[in-house]
Amino acid sequence: MSEAQVVVVGGGLAGMTCALACADGGARVTLIERRGRLGGLTWSFRRQGRWYDNGQHVFLRCCTAYLGFLQRIGAAEDVILQDRLAIPVLRPGGPAGWLRRSRHLPAPFHLGASLARYPHLPMADRVRLVRAALALARVDLEDPGLDEQTFGAWLETHGQRRVAVEALWDLIALPTVNLPASQASLSLAAKVFQTGLLTDAGAGDVGWSAVPLGRLHGDRGGLALAAAGVEVITGEQVLDVDADAAWRLSVRTPGRTVPADAVVVALPHPAVGALLPPDALPRSDRLAGLGTSPIVNVHVVYDRPVTDLSFAAAIGSPVQWVFDRTRSAGLDSGQYLAVSLSAADDQIGQRPGDLADQMTSALADLFPAARSARVVDTLVTRERTATFRGVPGTRQLRPGAATGVPGLFLAGAWTDTGWPATMEGAVRSGLTAAAKALVAAGMTRRLPEEVA
Repeated sequence: MSEAQVVVVGGGLAGMTCALACADGGARVTLIERRGRLGGLTWSFRRQGRWYDNGQHVFLRCCTAYLGFLQRIGAAEDVILQDRLAIPVLRPGGPAGWLRRSRHLPAPFHLGASLARYPHLPMADRVRLVRAALALARVDLEDPGLDEQTFGAWLETHGQRRVAVEALWDLIALPTVNLPASQASLSLAAKVFQTGLLTDAGAGDVGWSAVPLGRLHGDRGGLALAAAGVEVITGEQVLDVDADAAWRLSVRTPGRTVPADAVVVALPHPAVGALLPPDALPRSDRLAGLGTSPIVNVHVVYDRPVTDLSFAAAIGSPVQWVFDRTRSAGLDSGQYLAVSLSAADDQIGQRPGDLADQMTSALADLFPAARSARVVDTLVTRERTATFRGVPGTRQLRPGAATGVPGLFLAGAWTDTGWPATMEGAVRSGLTAAAKALVAAGMTRRLPEEVA
């Protein structure tokens, strides 16, 4: 059997995953990326001798597809994964709280001891918290009705006061769904909490990159693609995907037309519709309905260390999450902290200087040592369309991998993966699209393993 030709449009996590799986399945693969780099929304840049990531991307132990991707590209040693969930939660002027799991108790009781001592909630709210968590663990994720209400409304009906939402529920909902509980679809939030915290004790252990994200994904991914025999074309814009009367596919750029037995478009949803043939998405308006939600990062470099924490969440502060990126930046002295602001509708339009001043002041309230430290540099990075907007009604707007054109498929964290817009969702979508593309191209000998 001769090799089939698969073309993948987009070099983010979904596209790279798909291209590698198709190459592993025996297909000839061409990957086309309009940027001059791979990695999609996870990238790095160098400034004044330091490496900066555009945003902070963490994962959990339950992100099995993403961990498999790291293994496939040879990057498993470039990440740190906690051996036991431990999240410090800071409040200005108050004691630090910890969300820690027991080494011995099963889920959902593995967090009981840390919640019993959690200083950011009155005792009555801690009791109500446990009741709500047990109820959330029992909801049916396949119930379409979950996507008809907000997570915040569900929490309110289960006795969660505003103080509990701010002190705990939003700590997880904001960075994973990229919306506060008051706006987030219950379907997406329930998926996060069930999979990450309520069904497997070790599932919520936190992982992060020990190197710049551009090296972790882009550089490592590029080497893996080359080793797999994938033709990678960067710096070239795809103009459209064409299907003739006999459904023969081709991908057109300003410099070439590539015929294909199967095509996977792995681009952000705002960029997809214009590339596809008219019959690909009967309801192309669904993609616009997904909307977008921004993320802003504020990077602060000090002349000395101000905290020994690798990362922390914050409440009662403009800071949501803060990460120590000193090691990955290549600093020999001082400390580099990155503040990650999800659902950043209010911050996306602020002047960088004003936002940097606000965050440096807020960091000094969280880390008293920062008050006597000198700020060496500040920088603001923005992803205006970081994720789709996971509000109620989102589920029916997310298309599956298949389109109305035979042999043409979609991939991306915005497709119908059952997950929010995360790295895990992106990788899962790439595996799903690869399996369908290989089948469509007649290459069924080595299909990607189904991701549970």
